[in-house]
Amino acid sequence: MTRASPPLLLHVFSTFAIGGPQVRFATVANRLGPAFRHAVVAMDGRLEARALLDPRLDIAFPEVSIVKGDSWRNLRSFRALLRGMRPDLLVTSNWGTIEWAIARRGLGLRHLHAEDGFGPEESAQQIPRRVLARRLLLRSATVVLPSHVLWRIAREAWRLPEARLRLVPNGVDLARFPARTASAPCGDPPVIGTVAALRPEKNIGRLVRAFALLPASLPARLVIVGDGPERREVEALAATRGLTDRILFTGHAADPASHYRGFDLFALSSDTEQMPLSLLEAMATGLPVAATDIGDVRAMLSEANRPQIVPRSDEDLAAALATLVADADLRRRLGAANRCRAEEHYSLDRMVEAWRRLFAGLD
Repeated sequence: MTRASPPLLLHVFSTFAIGGPQVRFATVANRLGPAFRHAVVAMDGRLEARALLDPRLDIAFPEVSIVKGDSWRNLRSFRALLRGMRPDLLVTSNWGTIEWAIARRGLGLRHLHAEDGFGPEESAQQIPRRVLARRLLLRSATVVLPSHVLWRIAREAWRLPEARLRLVPNGVDLARFPARTASAPCGDPPVIGTVAALRPEKNIGRLVRAFALLPASLPARLVIVGDGPERREVEALAATRGLTDRILFTGHAADPASHYRGFDLFALSSDTEQMPLSLLEAMATGLPVAATDIGDVRAMLSEANRPQIVPRSDEDLAAALATLVADADLRRRLGAANRCRAEEHYSLDRMVEAWRRLFAGLD
């Protein structure tokens, strides 16, 4: 008797460059191993996140003809791939893959759609035509959302049926990000750190400007881990503020765990996030956090750390940073509380099991 092949899942990303959704997919796929076969389509052709995948996985990267601006030709290409591949499940990610929700119509495919948040063009408010498209095209899909804020948007703004919505918080590998115990050696300035793609919505420029506002009586250093299209602009901003000697740009780090252990506090300066993986990693490492008040950030952190979650302004972020830079005991207390919250609420095993059930059609 021939054993049935594992289910085939077709995952579509607007990009497979390294980012939160791509890291989460790689983590889940690696953990689930041979239970599923995978195929990944990157709409922009970028596949850097492929390096995160276990080479033993049964995974393919089919090429699809995509012509920017030619929706009808693209839909024909997408539909041809779906018909030829006949996946057991289509998994799409965020707005950039919404055309696949059209292409699957009439083909009888199960559809799982993950929404992780919005780009800079929707950081202030959503674009009405996108709201309408999600409302119409995702009604028959199972829609996965990592944050309570996004769940409410999907229910109230997109008006999707509550029965189709799944809240699956991101998880963090606590063993990979062990809690740090050391702080800056006596006499050394504290290290403010961030880990982010240098894209507009991350607003690393805000972090540099806030860092520049710290009083001279509170010396500190800033380490920015990550790369992206805004790197030159942010480096130029640091130079114009006379901060070149106090800010380190490390570039992209394939495994940022060691960088977190070198921080004394973590900063997040984004204009839009929902449930950032970098924040979970910082919490697991036992770091206190100064951050902009976006998405689920406030709810994710320990209650004691919430006064350092502030409006999206340079001055407010600078004040939150100054409070933490000035008080080593406070940093230790908040870091320990954040580690406990990561342990209690953001289990990686729980997240992986939730995705396994979704992939298998059990939830």
